[in-house]
Amino acid sequence: MGRYDLVIVGAGAAGLTLAHRASSVVLPGVGTPRIALVEPPAGAPRSKDRTWCFWERGVGPWDGILAARWDTLTVISHPGERYTRGISPQSYKMLRSRDFEAYVHSRLGAGVDLYTATVTDIDDGADNATVSAERPDGQPLELEARWAFDSRPLASPPRAHTTLLQHFRGWFVRADTDVFDADSALLMDFRTPQPRNGVAFGYVLPLSAREALVEYTEFTREVLDDGGYDRALRQYTEEVLGLKGLTLVRTEQGVIPMTDGAFSPRTGRRTFRIGAAGGATRPSTGYTFSGIQRQVDSVMRHLEQGRTPVPPLPHHRRHRAMDAILLRALDTGRLSGAEFFARLFARNDMRDVLDFLDGHSAPRREFAMGMTTPLLTMSITTLERALVGVLPPGRS
Repeated sequence: MGRYDLVIVGAGAAGLTLAHRASSVVLPGVGTPRIALVEPPAGAPRSKDRTWCFWERGVGPWDGILAARWDTLTVISHPGERYTRGISPQSYKMLRSRDFEAYVHSRLGAGVDLYTATVTDIDDGADNATVSAERPDGQPLELEARWAFDSRPLASPPRAHTTLLQHFRGWFVRADTDVFDADSALLMDFRTPQPRNGVAFGYVLPLSAREALVEYTEFTREVLDDGGYDRALRQYTEEVLGLKGLTLVRTEQGVIPMTDGAFSPRTGRRTFRIGAAGGATRPSTGYTFSGIQRQVDSVMRHLEQGRTPVPPLPHHRRHRAMDAILLRALDTGRLSGAEFFARLFARNDMRDVLDFLDGHSAPRREFAMGMTTPLLTMSITTLERALVGVLPPGRS
């Protein structure tokens, strides 16, 4: 049995961020921690390459490996009004998972042991946690550690009053001429057909004047089939954007639960969940990467102080409450998502909106932004959500 200070299960954004940070610190009474990082075998069900987007002020720890960054963002309403704003001192940043993984792996310290195995059980003990796994050749693997962090996706989202799915497909495309503005990202474009319940939009993240990620996204209860995504993307690129003759380089696709269900980062005395499984995803937007960074920051502070490293829910309770109202308003069809988001960006400083969506806004600014939303609709839904909230999750 291998004995460690930390066992980290899963090598996505959350697991690798924690391994990267923990491998370079000195802990009280421990020194440089011994870390086991358990990665899934090749061929395990996971996307080959993923794109993570986030925004932050100034220079960040991942700037050296960014695929692109933009200081100007555009939002386009369903009727076609265009709102373009500079967001300095913030920047909107794109990071590719393959670049992130290569960077982290190249910098993991000697105290990190990598294992390729499928985890079958995580047992919580009084003094240590035990992770049981199976290697690709069928041999058992058992790892013991003072703390165990599980970053694997949940089999299903927690029970909730409202759960929508953010589902999307993106095309990385190349044009023969300069057709993209590489200095500006099209964050949300609502000139797409809108579902009766939920919202749909396209967006364009240029990598150069001739290359971009063009993506179609919905917040609805059900995902589309392959034909549905491709038809939506063709309609968006050709009819809405007016781009034809593009070369498809590769695709990406994903599904992110957007839920008002309660996540539990702590699963035992010695065991924890981090990342999306630990509540790092912002329910109203699906953004996760920034929440992961805040979670790991807190875990590292606790470890360095010799305290129990319970990962926090990185989004404030009041923000989660507001997200629950928005999700219900979208799900009932009472609220036009396209109108809501377009008004939010049109009537407020875009930097304030980004601060709110990332959980850094102050209550006074949030109140002012709330006054620019459809007040009657949101008030009715707030009351309804308060009444529904007294029922067990899953009932309404």
